[in-house]
Amino acid sequence: MPIKLEALRCFVHVARCGNLAGAADALGRTPSAVSMMLSQLEQHIGAPLFESDRKNRLTLLGQMTLEEAERAVTTYEQSVAAIERHSRSTAGTVRIAAVPSASMTLLPNAIAQFRRMRPDVRLEISDVDSAAVFRKLELDAADIGLASGQVPPNLEATELLSDPLGIICHENGPIATLQGPKTWAALALETFIGNGLCTLVEEPEVQARLLASPLTVLNTTTLLSFVRAGLGATILPERALVADRGPLRYVQPTGAVFKRTVLLVQQRDRRPSPATHAFREALMAVARADAGT
Repeated sequence: MPIKLEALRCFVHVARCGNLAGAADALGRTPSAVSMMLSQLEQHIGAPLFESDRKNRLTLLGQMTLEEAERAVTTYEQSVAAIERHSRSTAGTVRIAAVPSASMTLLPNAIAQFRRMRPDVRLEISDVDSAAVFRKLELDAADIGLASGQVPPNLEATELLSDPLGIICHENGPIATLQGPKTWAALALETFIGNGLCTLVEEPEVQARLLASPLTVLNTTTLLSFVRAGLGATILPERALVADRGPLRYVQPTGAVFKRTVLLVQQRDRRPSPATHAFREALMAVARADAGT
């Protein structure tokens, strides 16, 4: 007889609570029912999962079993949640996780185009950094991601746009007021604020400053607020200033041009819902139009 999912869920709760009573409360069962289910699981496996009847310390087998049980329970719960999302509405919901620069540029036009075609679809937008975009997709907490950087192997990506990176600084700072052409060496004039895109600038002095930077900020909105406050300069595409340039200035250094690429990222092995597919097509259309301007 195969191991039942409910038995694995029971074991996970007991292992995390460290006692039968706490697990019983979490599961809405009596302690005796939890104890019986746990005993049946151990009998099926053929070895104890806990070192004593107190259930507060796992055996080595119990530790390995817990890892597999948590994976199985999480996968099941994610699948159930996806089914319930689709059942709540015939139109569906599209969950989008995007880096701020994409949220400010690509998403508004894509949403406007999509809403004209599918006004009945609910859109949920998360404004996060690239690493968080990948995590959300891997955990099935997002259907579509807009990000930059190295994509995990269990995700697939399509290039949407590519634009050059430059220096973002305050208009009254020494970089912006420097006369004549500016190179990447101008970053030495201000405190350098690192971010994830800086690694794309393959200039030795930039990488040295990144390693020595006293401040690293992953969220673009926060990063721009720091530069706006005069705390230093950073590296971003000019597109990051599309919403509110204010006292910030974009400087394109002379010499080699380094670009960042915005990727449309999705789960590799999960078939997208019709609503997700339609929103993907809207994003692609906006990106093609943007590239043509």
